[in-house]
Amino acid sequence: MLPLQNFKDYISQNALFITNDRVLLAVSGGRDSVLMAHLFKLSGYDFGIAHCNFNLRGEESMRDEHFVKMLSATLDVPFYVQHFQTKGYAAAHKVSIQMAARDLRYQWFEELRIREGYAFIALAQHQDDAIETVLLNLTRGTGIAGLHGILPKRGHLIRPLLFLSRTEINELMERAHLDYVEDSSNLSTNYARNKIRLKVLPQLKEINGNLEVTFQHNIQRFADTELVLQKVVADLSGKLLVKKQDGVHLSIAEVKSLSPQKLLLFEVLKPYGFSEHLVADVLQALDKQSGISFFSTSHQLTLDREDLILVALRDKDAMPRQHLMVHSQDLTTVLPEGELTMVTLPKSKFEETHSFKKDHFEAYLDAEKLIYPLVLRNRQNGDKFKPIGMSSFKKLSDFFIDEKVPVTSKDDIPILVNGNGEIIWVMGLRQDNRYKITPATKNVTILTFRNLHITISKQS
Repeated sequence: MLPLQNFKDYISQNALFITNDRVLLAVSGGRDSVLMAHLFKLSGYDFGIAHCNFNLRGEESMRDEHFVKMLSATLDVPFYVQHFQTKGYAAAHKVSIQMAARDLRYQWFEELRIREGYAFIALAQHQDDAIETVLLNLTRGTGIAGLHGILPKRGHLIRPLLFLSRTEINELMERAHLDYVEDSSNLSTNYARNKIRLKVLPQLKEINGNLEVTFQHNIQRFADTELVLQKVVADLSGKLLVKKQDGVHLSIAEVKSLSPQKLLLFEVLKPYGFSEHLVADVLQALDKQSGISFFSTSHQLTLDREDLILVALRDKDAMPRQHLMVHSQDLTTVLPEGELTMVTLPKSKFEETHSFKKDHFEAYLDAEKLIYPLVLRNRQNGDKFKPIGMSSFKKLSDFFIDEKVPVTSKDDIPILVNGNGEIIWVMGLRQDNRYKITPATKNVTILTFRNLHITISKQS
């Protein structure tokens, strides 16, 4: 006997859909999705079945597709199937196989939903999936949103089996003698989620035999806490974000008074594309020289005397370079333009292993004069520095003119800036005289930028 009334009650209580809605079911052929399909059929809902063949398991993938096709015929509902070249997509987009499969299926589900006139897409995730998601998010690092696990409804995605545990689903399938297929990859511990499912959860259930119920309560508390935080942040944003002619202003004094500071500022700036790490860099810069800017993919935040000024980037194609914040004295990092390497050596060791050479993509700096974090950015209005060999300041705009740098190249040249706001190095052209090696230098920082795709061709 299947829990038909509990199924209908869960759908109603969470307002997943109404009786007349057409629902597209994502069915892999495993226990969970097969049970969901039978519950939809017994409930009399209008639904179709969609199956993804990721071509990852050879004959087994074809077996699954055939099984789901036969199930659809048995239930007398529409059947849709899509074949994906998952490995090729993963390689082209430089993502994991799991992430590639996720992106491909959700994109296809949504396209199919719109084309065929379905109101929602039903996924057969259950209580154990919700627990695994919370544990996985905690392991990788998460904000409070990652603690509520899987929501019953999010946009056009619904999850009508979240009232059941994996054990309950297995027992129901056995009692009802329902056929299904087993995905052999579910038994592999090569995937992080499988490790939690196969190794971590059994241990936790030994400690708490009622783990699913406990987590259901915890997840609800986390979701309620998130709602409270959202209310606090909405009120705070209304007070903190002040629209003026030159952008949206945030009082630095008010930002400093926030508690907890990092969490609240991150939540305020998150809608503008700022990451938690970038917000931490903003907070570290509050007492530094005015003029430092930070960039998300859509906005610029500039440190002024008393305010942070937030403005939208009008043209994404001309968007300033995303800031690279350099926090340590030794690193190698790959950027779209090339590879940046930083190494710090005692001066005596440097003199043994290096000879001074004219290489505009290598800089030798007095390590004690560097203030972290350093910033890698492109040019800004008002930039000036002391080109090596000069004792006086020169505007960067004038320097570019003297160096006959084409207008089209000026915004592409990487600029390395010290933590005090001073330019250290105009990469490919000149480093600043204030940071050169002197007889008093004790340690030397060697900066190298290679494989630069930007061509700095001087005008004749």
